[in-house]
Amino acid sequence: MTTALDAIFERRAVKAFDPIHIPPAVRDHLLDAARVAPSSFNMQPYRFYWVESPAQRNIAAGLCLAQTPAVTASALVVAVADIGSLRSTSQLQLDWMRAQGFPPEKLRDYSRKAKIGRIIFMPGPFGLFGAFKWLVFRILNFWKTIGIPPLSRQDLFKWATKGTSLACQNLMIAAEAMSLNTCPMEGFDGRRLSQFLRLSPRLHEIVMVIAIGKKSSAHSDQPQWRRPLDATVTIL
Repeated sequence: MTTALDAIFERRAVKAFDPIHIPPAVRDHLLDAARVAPSSFNMQPYRFYWVESPAQRNIAAGLCLAQTPAVTASALVVAVADIGSLRSTSQLQLDWMRAQGFPPEKLRDYSRKAKIGRIIFMPGPFGLFGAFKWLVFRILNFWKTIGIPPLSRQDLFKWATKGTSLACQNLMIAAEAMSLNTCPMEGFDGRRLSQFLRLSPRLHEIVMVIAIGKKSSAHSDQPQWRRPLDATVTIL
């Protein structure tokens, strides 16, 4: 097996960590691995908050219900779906394309598609534009096969959560490949943790918190069970 496959099959949700220092170079490598995950339209609709200072980590761990992985981790990563970053992300990509020397027609094409994408994804005031889009796409769907984009703010968060989750998996597999361990957690006080990070409820939603560190010497991996392939996969 390749190193990547080894990391995938060896990864476990570790419940207790020994105290270690994660060097900045390792931290940046893990976060780089997260941000190269695939995302729809390459919009990368997420932000990561790396919480490592003891004082801040203690606060965040308390908001994660004082779970053992959160309390003993060397760092906590709060993965946030960010639907307010679409315009800035497309502008950053356009700037990058200019710096890379893309021809003018490619720049115009990307700029036009980015504007159309923002309009399609925009729910509008009180969700009225989203309701109008729903009607239009439902009518079109009677005559042709089409994909329906996010139509409401809830749909946008659902879309952004998919991309965020892919990035989280990249980060956890990278940690395993670098001899670190992780534990993804969904148990946290979302309202207070959002306030702690100064997030906007209109634009941000916490997807998960990942505890990172070196598994405790007292930790023992339990046998791993997964549903068999024939109960999980349908081959057509």
